[in-house]
Amino acid sequence: MMLIYNVTTGVDKHIEQEWVIWMKEVHIPDVMKTQMFVSSRMYRVLTASEDGTVSYATQYQAKSISQIEEYLDKHAPALREEAKKKFGDKAVSFRTLLEEVH
Repeated sequence: MMLIYNVTTGVDKHIEQEWVIWMKEVHIPDVMKTQMFVSSRMYRVLTASEDGTVSYATQYQAKSISQIEEYLDKHAPALREEAKKKFGDKAVSFRTLLEEVH
């Protein structure tokens, strides 16, 4: 069974390029360094928003719920704080946990 930790982020259009570069070069590598996930992918949401933001879904694949729980307990708070310091309310995320259906 594979689990997906999905982080959907609404990004202000004015900082979109900077945010995408930061995600690719800093944040996603930092998440992967925790060794709680086996892979990651980032998608741009094509559905238009009415509030001047662009949305992205970043998905991290894990082998077990315990790995995701460990990530959330030990690693996520500091990584979220780093993002908040850098982008404030110009990049707002919500998170969902997905389970693969066979």
